[in-house]
Amino acid sequence: MTCGACAMKVEKSLNTLGGVRATVNFATETARITVEDGVTTEQLVAQVEKAGYGARLVADTTPEMLDKETNERVAMLRTRLMVSLIAGVPVTALSMIPALHFSNWKWWALALSLPVVVWGAAPFHRAALMNARHRATTMDTLISIGIIAAMGWSVWALVWGNAAEDHSGMSMTSSEIDHIYMEVAVAVTIFLLAGRYFEARAKRRAGDALRSLLALGARTATVLRDGDEVLIDASAVQVGDLIVVRPGEIIAADGVVREGSSSVDASMLTGESVPVDVTVGGNVTGTTVNLTGRLVVQATRVGAESTFAQMARLVRDAQATKAPVQKLADRVSSVFVPTVIAISVVTFVAWWWFDGDVSKAFTAAVAVLIIACPCALGLATPTA
Repeated sequence: MTCGACAMKVEKSLNTLGGVRATVNFATETARITVEDGVTTEQLVAQVEKAGYGARLVADTTPEMLDKETNERVAMLRTRLMVSLIAGVPVTALSMIPALHFSNWKWWALALSLPVVVWGAAPFHRAALMNARHRATTMDTLISIGIIAAMGWSVWALVWGNAAEDHSGMSMTSSEIDHIYMEVAVAVTIFLLAGRYFEARAKRRAGDALRSLLALGARTATVLRDGDEVLIDASAVQVGDLIVVRPGEIIAADGVVREGSSSVDASMLTGESVPVDVTVGGNVTGTTVNLTGRLVVQATRVGAESTFAQMARLVRDAQATKAPVQKLADRVSSVFVPTVIAISVVTFVAWWWFDGDVSKAFTAAVAVLIIACPCALGLATPTA
């Protein structure tokens, strides 16, 4: 998802299923869903895919997977931003500073602009195309149309208009020259890529709390099977299993001590740095650390029923819950893009009808699209 309208679209798609109440949080890219009996996970995933997106259960996602996906997204956006800056800054400088002009500078500006508009802005174009296939509009639709319109007009003015001609020494007025707007397409791309990059970094920081919490859990556990110690995955521990916990190891599940005595570091639960002494018959909590002696713990609560899993669920639910103001923003975003596109079309028709100058009409229409692109919002929101 790339904007609040995307989250709103997925939420609407899920809520069309009978017996489903869903809330989609754009910031965490998660959905909190309440379902009635008879609704399967496959139906929910299919409904999300029908809206043009992908989904998987949170339980199937490990902290390593989250870190890898987030880091790849941040790295991709950083690369696109750096390349766009290297190619785009000269274009903006040439367009804005007449003293830098030289023979055929507009063609050089075109050559530098194309990688920015085509490759740098590819995430916006790809998302806009995907939404168009599903007969929907998001902020990416507005961005893509604005960039393509500004660049498309510039190419037309250079190839078929008189923008490429050297007008120095000629008596042509500014209104008689076909203007180009390559710096507009380039600048919008750079600003919005910067916003997406900072936003991705902010999302990564927002998810660090949950990932750090999930990383505290044990990965493996040593259990007794017919008197032998067997190393298994921590998720495979069942209620009643006898878990062998040596000094320095993480206790894999909530349970009762059946053999041994030791001190346990429970600071991750209580915040208290003083170790807790446990002995036979005492209760221990999963993810706490055995410090001194060997323990044999009989599991009483495992998986989603463990204290650790419930803590993680509370954090996840808190991140997935929408504030009232966010719900209002989602409602606004669902009608914002179509409204802006309609205003842009009306602006073009009105200028063309009353002025008769296609160039002026197109300039005004593109201006409506560009000023509606959320450059300031894309930069200010994640930074705040």
